[in-house]
Amino acid sequence: MAKERAFVPLGIAVLTVSDTRTDENDTSGKTLSERLVEAGHRLAEKAIVRDDIYAIRAIVSRWIADPEVQVVITTGGTGVTGRDGTPEAVKALLDKELEGFGEIFRAISYQEIQTSTIQSRALCGVANATFIFCVPGSSGACRTAWDKLIRQQLDHRTQPCNIVELMPRLNEV
Repeated sequence: MAKERAFVPLGIAVLTVSDTRTDENDTSGKTLSERLVEAGHRLAEKAIVRDDIYAIRAIVSRWIADPEVQVVITTGGTGVTGRDGTPEAVKALLDKELEGFGEIFRAISYQEIQTSTIQSRALCGVANATFIFCVPGSSGACRTAWDKLIRQQLDHRTQPCNIVELMPRLNEV
């Protein structure tokens, strides 16, 4: 019989990318923050940044250099308009991209929003042993991403595998 694994709480930073959101109306950042705390993780930091590739990259870079942050989740800026630059900001920082996250996110989203899901450039990767998830800016997309994908992968008890068990090996050479 397999031995039961213990839950491993992680430090997770949440970044809302928006030119218009404030702490008062940031429902997406609030949704993610509440869900990660309810799951037993620690909200390491929460911030809002304007839709600017270099501003996004500066905050995410600071977090991936912080040993207290094991995961970064961004919300917003993953669409196709001229101001949407989260994927471009984050991809430049990644050591490795996990293409399956965006693919599965869009497949799940199709069940909810049909073909509109093709407008999403959701992505996931790892940089400096920190996992980064970039999800769309709607609170519905944040619920979908957390509830149906991210939560399970950030739970060490998820079988047959999860990304938490990979964390100690991310800086292997």
